Amino acid sequence: MEPGPPGGSRPAERGPCLSSPLGADLAASASLLSAAGAEAGRRPLAVAAVLPAGGCGERMGVPTPKQFCPILERPLISYTLQALERVCWIKDIVVAVTGENIEAMNSIIQKYQHTRISVVEAGVTRHRSIFNGLKALVEDQPNSKLCKPEIVIIHDAVRPFVEEDVLLKVVIAAKEHGCSDYDLEFGTECLQLALKYCHTKAKLVEGSPDLWKVTYKRDLYAAESIIKERISQEICVITDVKEGEENVGHLLKEVLKSELPHVKVTSGALCHARGDLQQIILKQCYNFVCVNVMTSDFQETQKLLSVLEESNLSILYPVVVVSVHFFDVKLVPLGQKMENLMSIRGFAKEVRKRNILLCGLLICYPQGEQKLQESLRQAAIIIAALIEERNSGLVGQLLIA
Repeated sequence: MEPGPPGGSRPAERGPCLSSPLGADLAASASLLSAAGAEAGRRPLAVAAVLPAGGCGERMGVPTPKQFCPILERPLISYTLQALERVCWIKDIVVAVTGENIEAMNSIIQKYQHTRISVVEAGVTRHRSIFNGLKALVEDQPNSKLCKPEIVIIHDAVRPFVEEDVLLKVVIAAKEHGCSDYDLEFGTECLQLALKYCHTKAKLVEGSPDLWKVTYKRDLYAAESIIKERISQEICVITDVKEGEENVGHLLKEVLKSELPHVKVTSGALCHARGDLQQIILKQCYNFVCVNVMTSDFQETQKLLSVLEESNLSILYPVVVVSVHFFDVKLVPLGQKMENLMSIRGFAKEVRKRNILLCGLLICYPQGEQKLQESLRQAAIIIAALIEERNSGLVGQLLIA
């Protein structure tokens, strides 16, 4: 952490705030943070962050610097930026990258719609990269929109799972204990060395178990697993009938609740206004089961895909859509039904470009209650696997429960 000179009154744009398990305690601490500046008759503390991201990632053993390695086809550094953007009281975020990566970094910011981000050229060492980031924050430059901060958080670009409560503890500690300048040529971020040799004020703030650094190639797989788990905690079941009416879609929803107790299962309908679905999208649900009962093949699924494409929900994470079709083999032979549903490949190929993973699922209906329950349970297992794995190799496939 480094202090910045006070000054500059421009309020930065607020970003989306991260919901935290600490709830009211975290909100109260944030209020204390604002009050810390107000006690002296000043504005609330101005906080910024600097991400040194100029490393080449030699230990990763891959040609791409680790901060740009893809996780679910999205660069690692984008996840870190997202974690910081969620903290509404961090006014500005400065990323230091090598000269040859500045264009790539700007493309990432634009593609994933990051806000409050500025890019500077990294130095020859980590400390010099940090220094360049600090200079961008404190120097008066023409057309600069950066706010001069009082506290700057230095955060590794390859620690994507930092939570707001940890950042808040760091800022409060910096405010209470103060900071001092250190030698940028021979400085250290090791607490014991800083206390022993640098004659600086320092305090250790305990982090969370998730606050680990992606260093080796295996860490990329671990990070991907964590991200998949986090975005697989909610499923929205979309039906083409009114909410509350008894139908096979309702039965599937109840079986999903029973078979996947750790997952939140919600529901919505597309037969009327899209308001409910829009609210679900705004809450960032990334998994949809679209049940086609009353309408012809894929009509309801196409409506859902259209809404998802318009929402841009899939910019940050891949969205899984499972198109469920119930069929009566007495009325329509299985071969004919599957032939009619082969158009899923075309739909899937098209929406894959928008990071939407579409698969099909067939369930025989009507049948005896016991057999139907078995089919629905099997369907729940398949749906869970599709959502948890997010395997692009299954996109456009038709599965049978």
